Amino acid sequence: MNILDKIVADKRKEVDLKKSILPISQFENFSLFDRKGASLAQLLRKSSTGIIAEHKRRSPSKKTINQNTNVGQVAKGYQNAGVCGMSVLTDIKYFGGSIEDLVLARASVSMPLLRKEFIIDEYQLIEAKAYGADVILLIAAVLTKEKIKTFSELAKSLGLDVLLEVHNEEELQKSLMPSLDMLGVNNRDLKTFEVNLETSKKLASLIPEDFVKVSESGISAVEAIKDLKGYGYQGFLIGENFMKTENPGKSAKAFIDNLK
Repeated sequence: MNILDKIVADKRKEVDLKKSILPISQFENFSLFDRKGASLAQLLRKSSTGIIAEHKRRSPSKKTINQNTNVGQVAKGYQNAGVCGMSVLTDIKYFGGSIEDLVLARASVSMPLLRKEFIIDEYQLIEAKAYGADVILLIAAVLTKEKIKTFSELAKSLGLDVLLEVHNEEELQKSLMPSLDMLGVNNRDLKTFEVNLETSKKLASLIPEDFVKVSESGISAVEAIKDLKGYGYQGFLIGENFMKTENPGKSAKAFIDNLK
C-alpha cells in the first residue's frame, strides 16, 4: 500500500467518525454557510503574479516543516504580501492541519481560501463551505470520473470554486468537465513524492483554455514561475518555500516583489 492509499483509507475512517458526531444537516446552521465567497479563479486570471500561498505544518515527505506557526498570523502575512489566495491544509494525521485552521484563517483575512484536503465524500464539501472555504480541491488520483462530476457540481451549487488536481495525462483526460474552474498539475508524484516541474510543462498543452492552469509543488524560484507562465500557467501554489522560514508572510512578500 503506497502513502496515498494509506491516507485515503484513514480519511474514510475519519469522515465516518465525523458523520456520527456532527450530522451533515447541522452545517446549514453555521454562520459562515450563507457567506458569499470570492472566486480564486477570477483573481488568478487578472493577477500578474498568480501566487497561492499555503499553510502547511508538515508532510509525509518532509515530516516537520514549521510547527510553530499561528495560522491567523500567517494568513494576514500572506494577504499583506499580495497573494491571490491561501491554501489551508486541513488533514490532521499526515499534515498536522485541522478544519479549525480554516476557521482561524477565515476570521483573519478576506482573500479566497482553499480547503486542501483529500476529499472522498460529499460531507467534506458541505463542511468546507460551513467553515469558510471559497475553493475546494479534488484529486483525480483518488476519485472516479463520476465522483469528480458529482463533487464538482455540488461544490458549484454551494458557490465554491473547484480546483481539480492531476498528475498525468490519463487523470487529465478523465477529469475535463465544465463544473471545474481550475486545473492544477501537481509536480509531486503522490505515490513516490518525487518532484519534477517538467510534469506541468508536459501537460500544459492538453489543458483547454476554459480552465485556469495552476502549477503545484516544487516551485521555489521566481525563474520557475516565469518559465511556467510561458506554458499558459496563471496560478502557482507555493507552500514549503514560504512555510520553512520563520516568517512565511515576509518570505512571500519578498518573493512577490522579486517576481514583479
